[in-house]
Amino acid sequence: MTSSPIDDIKARLDIVEVISSYIKLQKAGANYRAVCPFHSEKSPSFFVSPARQIWHCFGCNSGGDVFGFVKQIEGIEFGDALKILAQKAGVELKPFRPEFKELATERTRLYEATELATSFFEKQLEASAAGKKAKDYLLGRGISEDSIKKWRLGYSPDTWQGLIDFLSGRGFKNAEVEKAGLAIKKDSGGHYDRFRGRIMFPIFDLNSQIIGFGGRVVGRPGAEVVEIETGTRVQAIKGSGQKGRVSTEDNIGIGTAKYINTPSTILYDKSRTLYGLDKAKVEVRKKDTCILVEGYTDVILSSQSGIENVAAVSGIALTPLQLKILRRYTENLLISFDMDLAGDSATKRGINLALNQGFNIKVVTLPEGKDAADLILKSIKSWEESIEKAKSILEFYFETTLKKLDKKEIEGKKEISKILLPIIKRIPNKIEQTFWLQRLSNEIQVKEEDLIIELAKTKSEEEVLGLEPEETINLPLKTRKELLEERLLILVLSDRQNLEKVTAEDLEMLPSNISQIIRVYQQAKDSETAFKKLKSEEKKTVDYLLLKAEMLQELSKKDQDIDFLDCLREIKNMQIKADLELLSQDLRAAEFKKDAKVITTLVEKFNQLVKKLSKD
Repeated sequence: MTSSPIDDIKARLDIVEVISSYIKLQKAGANYRAVCPFHSEKSPSFFVSPARQIWHCFGCNSGGDVFGFVKQIEGIEFGDALKILAQKAGVELKPFRPEFKELATERTRLYEATELATSFFEKQLEASAAGKKAKDYLLGRGISEDSIKKWRLGYSPDTWQGLIDFLSGRGFKNAEVEKAGLAIKKDSGGHYDRFRGRIMFPIFDLNSQIIGFGGRVVGRPGAEVVEIETGTRVQAIKGSGQKGRVSTEDNIGIGTAKYINTPSTILYDKSRTLYGLDKAKVEVRKKDTCILVEGYTDVILSSQSGIENVAAVSGIALTPLQLKILRRYTENLLISFDMDLAGDSATKRGINLALNQGFNIKVVTLPEGKDAADLILKSIKSWEESIEKAKSILEFYFETTLKKLDKKEIEGKKEISKILLPIIKRIPNKIEQTFWLQRLSNEIQVKEEDLIIELAKTKSEEEVLGLEPEETINLPLKTRKELLEERLLILVLSDRQNLEKVTAEDLEMLPSNISQIIRVYQQAKDSETAFKKLKSEEKKTVDYLLLKAEMLQELSKKDQDIDFLDCLREIKNMQIKADLELLSQDLRAAEFKKDAKVITTLVEKFNQLVKKLSKD
């Protein structure tokens, strides 16, 4: 019998390798553990079992196989997770087979559209006259030919429908091009290209699939479109309709902004995207540090210079989702933004979110008015030195605040205190807090005692910036009966002798979900055969319990025997007591009706159960 692609993928991929490409795993006996990527926690409760090829978080109770992990961490459907893992495993998927109809998802179509659009833009950069001018600009900015190819940079022709026509010729409807963020719908009907006359920077997801674009304006030097297959130039004439050159007054909705980006789509979400991280993630993990910069060219030129653990934040302010992604690779961040970090509230909010989540943050200071790209072009050594001399976040806040305000004037002293005291207040270590209070006291010549009084009245940075507290997971507490049932199954599944001690009478007293699993194991010749005979949900239960068993401290054989008998006895007694309660209710009803025959039968059953309870 031919195995399914799902089985092939599972056979070829090791769950530990797949999950470790997303988060940092630590060896824990026969298993691996990590801080859960799906909820906030400080102590690792996320475990991966290489033996069973499953994962489970005992903090938020999520778990499953390799497909479930990729689905959850990427926020995608099963068909898309299947496609990602098939690519990793080298398994060919055939969408025309009936069982893979679900693969032809909207997401898949949009990936195809963005990939084709990238090829189109690359061709225009190389072959059109305007594109060559755009390429000259890139080369002039120090971006090499190799980097242009590596980052797949391109040019969008300054026409109404150059890309729309190209994608239409490959079977894409205008509505699909719009959903990919590549076209804009006009109020009067029809669509036009979103990106026109711009250098194009494809934005990649962590699997190096193109999800969106950033477009930088390079003026409007005349428009032509080069056919991608033939290389034939098609002159676009202003006002000629579909390929007409867009005049300034016709540039609907976009204007002449220096940069425009893909809007939010099924593929692209700015709040969870870090430009260049797909190429940087290996180096980030290797160096255990990520350098965050502002722009596309900062990332490209840094990578080109040999410093590759670099990514760019869209919109500068770090978001909780971006931090969640970064934490998969490192907890150390170097921030290199060409702006007033201490004065920009959105940026401070992002930095404090990172600090609250346990990130270690330093700031790479740049010459005034310069960005990372400028510094790299001037001297790669200067960029390397700036990284090496990165300051602690508090040192940076002190330096920039004291430089900006006059500490000799009373208003300056008040303003400096207003900025720095909330930051000092959030320091958990009292010794470190005292150090910075003394530093502030010396700098602004105010008694430390007075600053301590002000500190007590000061709101913390979290309150000032309106930061939300970390999310907490409140799982419903399991009853003692549920915990005992779990423990009993663990002991039965872990030891064949315990399995054989469970009698037919015991099974009658156990809940059906527990007794059914035990029956299957008793009837099978070994555990492997039994597991194969279980239903899907039963397999999940067994996998979860066996993984949980490995997390618990090992008991001696003697202690396990006692534990097993105690569990079995207490579960049976709980069940007997529940049955006695029901019989008591039935007896009261029979006595009310004065039904002697029913009363006799119920009393007999009641006494039998009481005897069992006494015997146990």
